[in-house]
This record gives sequence, structure tokens and C-alpha cells, in this order.
Amino acid sequence: MVFNCRQCGSCCMALGDYIVIERQTGNFTFDCECVSTGTAFTAEVDEDKRRIFVDHSFPDAHPSACRFLRPDGDLLRCTIHRDSPAQCKFYRCVVMRISDRSGKPAGTVRGTLDLHSDDPDLRHIWDNEITRKRPKSDAEAEPWIAAFLAEKGYRVQ
Repeated sequence: MVFNCRQCGSCCMALGDYIVIERQTGNFTFDCECVSTGTAFTAEVDEDKRRIFVDHSFPDAHPSACRFLRPDGDLLRCTIHRDSPAQCKFYRCVVMRISDRSGKPAGTVRGTLDLHSDDPDLRHIWDNEITRKRPKSDAEAEPWIAAFLAEKGYRVQ
């Protein structure tokens, strides 16, 4: 299943120390390091995002955010998407947190709309009902899944 990023920026709001800019090498190019892996990489701001990158008010106001994250209307966008480190490219956010009736965590649904859960009842519902009945479009499937689980007594956030 394809992951469609919502460009909400949640995953990047605490990455200010994760991707370090070692030095600027051109107007829109940087030598960087991915601190968790010690991997050096070169980042060039994507051409279609240069107009939003030049405004530094967002990273200045949010020092813990990734230095390459910028607002673009209602979105928060990665301005180096093409050159971002592998950890960024492979990250999949949590789009739903599922709790049972008592409020105990029962599982999560990631951005690829796959379930991560050890709850046998939730797993059974997911495998035997949701995967067969859900709409094919992710945009339609996500609210449908939330409503379906609510009907089964789960709380979805």
C-alpha cells in the first residue's frame, strides 16, 4: 500500500537535532549530517520549495523543528524531500490510535493504513472485516475505518 504523507509536519517538529546543517555550500545547498546514524549527506532545497525556504521565521520560532521544515499554506513541508536521509524517507506516521472501551491502548494504524496491534479481538476485526470491506481509496478508507471501529466499541483518535 502506498503511503500518502499529509504534510502535517508532526514527524519533523522535534528533529532539529536529528539533521544538522554542517555548512551552507550554495544558495540552496548544504552539507548535512544525520546525527542518529552519523551519515553525511548533501541537501539541495527542492526547486519548487525555494520560495518558502527563504523565509526563516518558522525555524527561528521553532528551534526543535527540522531546519528544512517550512509552512506552505495549511501544510508543513519538507523542503529537501528529494535529498532527505533514508530515515526520513522510510518514516511512516501514526494516523490513528485505537483504545478499547476502557481507554486501554489497543493498537495503532500507520500512514500506510496497516494495523499494529497485539489485541486479538482488534486483530480479528481488522483481518476478517476491515480488510475485506474498506474503501479502496485511502482518503475514503481512513474515516470509514474510524467509524467502523467506533461501531465495534473502540475509541479512535
